[in-house]
Amino acid sequence: MTEDKEKHKIKSQKHKEKVDAGIARAQEERGIVLLVTGNGKGKSTAGFGVVSRSVGHGYKAAVVQFIKGTWDCGERNLLEQNGVPFSVMATGFTWDTQDRESDIAAATEVWQEAKKYLADPQYHVVLLDELTYMLGYKYLDKQEVLEAIANRPEEQSVVITGRGAIAELRDIADTVSEIKDIKHAYKAGIKARKGIDW
Repeated sequence: MTEDKEKHKIKSQKHKEKVDAGIARAQEERGIVLLVTGNGKGKSTAGFGVVSRSVGHGYKAAVVQFIKGTWDCGERNLLEQNGVPFSVMATGFTWDTQDRESDIAAATEVWQEAKKYLADPQYHVVLLDELTYMLGYKYLDKQEVLEAIANRPEEQSVVITGRGAIAELRDIADTVSEIKDIKHAYKAGIKARKGIDW
């Protein structure tokens, strides 16, 4: 065996031992809170990926969409056909409505649906898409939201997406991923594409 191959084998073995030790330490079985935040593109896409994975394994999932309204959504088109219920904030983007009272009422209404999902043990995963805005804008009661997430069924996982996640969401999350905006097509004047962006 050459010296390079031997070094590679030793390095790989050490890495494998670290990975195996980490897996051995992870013995707790319960649902998690996964937060995907940051100013880059792909947060909702990541959330829908978890929902799709869960449904693919035969589990039940539910989706609550804040902000995005009832416009055409490829993920909703697909997942509703596979039994995934969606609760959607009817007003759409808050920067379009420019009506704080209407947005708060719409957020409160869809939050009532979210609370039902978060209390129902049949749902393996609940996606709270763009929830971060609702807390940042103070459209929902922060303590009520945090308690509903904390008091969910033990086996249920929650995925929360959106920019500007408040510190309390980061604190309760088991996993936090931050997506960074390095480059975005729309800044170069390229229109959003059906099947890619929505």
